[in-house]
Amino acid sequence: MRTLPPSARIHVGIVVGGSVSALVLLPWTGAEPDRLGALAVLFVVFGAVARARLGGLCGAPDGVLFPLVCAGVLLLPAGPAAAVVVPGVLIARSRTATMVTRLAHAAHLVLAVAVAARVYELLDGSRYPSAAELPEGLVPPAAAGVALYLVSGLFDTVAVGVAEGAVRPQVLREVFVRSAGWRLGSVPIALMMAVLWQQRLGVFAAVLVLLPLYVAFWAYVQQACERAAHEATVRTLVRAVEIKDGYTRGHSERVSRASVLIGRRLGMREDRVRCLRYAGILHDVGKLGVSTRVLTKPGRLDPDEVREMQRHPVTGAAMVADLTFLGEARAGILHHHERMDGRGYPAGLAGAEIPEFARVIAVADAFDSMTSTRSYRPARGAEAAMAELRRCSGTQFDPRMVEALAEALDRHGWPEGEVRDRVPAPRGKPRAEGRPGIPSADTSSDACRDGVSDTHSVARERVGGGS
Repeated sequence: MRTLPPSARIHVGIVVGGSVSALVLLPWTGAEPDRLGALAVLFVVFGAVARARLGGLCGAPDGVLFPLVCAGVLLLPAGPAAAVVVPGVLIARSRTATMVTRLAHAAHLVLAVAVAARVYELLDGSRYPSAAELPEGLVPPAAAGVALYLVSGLFDTVAVGVAEGAVRPQVLREVFVRSAGWRLGSVPIALMMAVLWQQRLGVFAAVLVLLPLYVAFWAYVQQACERAAHEATVRTLVRAVEIKDGYTRGHSERVSRASVLIGRRLGMREDRVRCLRYAGILHDVGKLGVSTRVLTKPGRLDPDEVREMQRHPVTGAAMVADLTFLGEARAGILHHHERMDGRGYPAGLAGAEIPEFARVIAVADAFDSMTSTRSYRPARGAEAAMAELRRCSGTQFDPRMVEALAEALDRHGWPEGEVRDRVPAPRGKPRAEGRPGIPSADTSSDACRDGVSDTHSVARERVGGGS
């Protein structure tokens, strides 16, 4: 408690005091001991199992337990409905939640359930709901569910706000938008549980409903863990590239961000956008197969070194061949140096022959390179970079992708005026502006004629003919 900021200590004191008062003042008349005991046991058992097996995802009042909380509102008077959740929250173990955190969480839940239960009672909701009362009897449960969603969300938001000193917009989205479907969708699940409870099933009704939900959440957690493993794999590969070639540090993430902007503007499905993000992050992973001597060479590359550099898309595609979760991303990695006029590499594809992901990444790659500061020239502004991309549309870049990026930038913007790449000095003699083989300025005439267009921060510009 002493480690909490003063505002958090005040908040905990207020909500705990308020919850104790609510438990004392709320009506308890009419509570059936068997229902009260059964719900309390279910809350403890399913809460413990959910936290142990689902990594805390289903901690009250979220996840598997939210329908059970709603069912308590429908089956018990306000006082018992609020009290039944307390043991499950306080007893549950968590690696991150301290006893003070659990106490505050229990108090939040008591107050939210108390409000929802009172709403249900004021609307004359039945303690013995049956199928015969439907659909006319849907209004009280729906109103109670909305009240539970709003009040619990409000307390969650306030708790984060007092802990962090401010309420961030993403917290509001997480609490009131992303969880809305599940929290509000728990109301009909709870109503089904309550109706089955009355059909001589008793506590077995809750088990029948909660077990499938537990399996569904377990599958969701496995999917989330698998996706986290994918993200870790991608981050490791990117980190390896950035360690080997310091000039690409941050470049992959920004190319990925620009690619996602283009993909969403084109109306791609979210699963394709996710693969496109991977393609943007990993588009330069083949540089791991390029010798460090070539990557850091300060002067112009000779023909053999050019060929080695131009192999990096093929190398990159081969490196990720076994990562099946990448999907279309592999084609984007392999062909992101193709040109619309067929003068690109490695396959010399032209126009629509070039995979869509590759055409997106080519534009995002060039845009980031032009808007990033290098050791030998300053960054261009977004408007100047877009003008250059438009000038090269149809020959080097797909005009559709260029315009999609322009529209996305008009809507979302792009950070300017910052040194995005703090590039290390290359080994050997430092670069000097105007040194042979290194452009002293990024003139637009070089971009389309030589296929440079600032794509690939150092090596491509060194080659003069694209890398």
